[in-house]
Amino acid sequence: GNWVVKCNCHVLSPFPLLLILVVSGTEPVDVLKALEFHNSPEGVSRTAGFCTNRRDSKGSDVAYRVSKNAQLSAPTKQLYPGDFPEDFSILLTVKPKKGIQSFLLSIYNEQGIQQVGVEVGRSPVFLYEDQHGKPTPEDYPLFRTVNIADGKWHRVAISVEKKTVTMIVDCKKKTTKPLERSDQATVDTNGIAVFGTRILDEEVFEIWLNRIRGSDPNQQIKSPTLIWTESESNRSHFTHP
Repeated sequence: GNWVVKCNCHVLSPFPLLLILVVSGTEPVDVLKALEFHNSPEGVSRTAGFCTNRRDSKGSDVAYRVSKNAQLSAPTKQLYPGDFPEDFSILLTVKPKKGIQSFLLSIYNEQGIQQVGVEVGRSPVFLYEDQHGKPTPEDYPLFRTVNIADGKWHRVAISVEKKTVTMIVDCKKKTTKPLERSDQATVDTNGIAVFGTRILDEEVFEIWLNRIRGSDPNQQIKSPTLIWTESESNRSHFTHP
């Protein structure tokens, strides 16, 4: 997809929450709302966010801190009601615990097989397994030169298009890896989405998630801090201080 990257804390993001799913031609899906972050489930608390002096809003951003005892999941269709797009983009703002290597978000099919996953850490991994089991685990894209588990805020953009996946970190470091998936690859939406860990992992994710105050989701449909969307002909504004 085509991205427009803006590196300015004072450009107000038009979406109020970190995790948004955008399906082409429909309204965006608020992932954190679906996972009931606003009800402060066990293991989730509010804290100071990414920017403390946004020009167009009062006060600082709000972040969610997700601790080790959080158990957050929902049916995938609740998050993504349509067919999962073959090409898509993910944008996120995160502050992982220093030195951690763990999954931020995972999507499983009906048989409990992980199909999509974003592992954040000293060497981030993008996990993708299509209906034919491709790529195999040894071929998952590994971004060895990227470290976002340093205890600092990072903006990360991931774009899946055809048979490549590209990661941009903090608006400047861009890395592209091959994604050896099948032609017309599909992802099953009849399973569940799990936030903060994988089903069989002992280690869970401790992280701060940014929430932007005072924003209007109707102003620009393509500008959440984290989106899943069809990447063809898509232009996403990615704000950063």
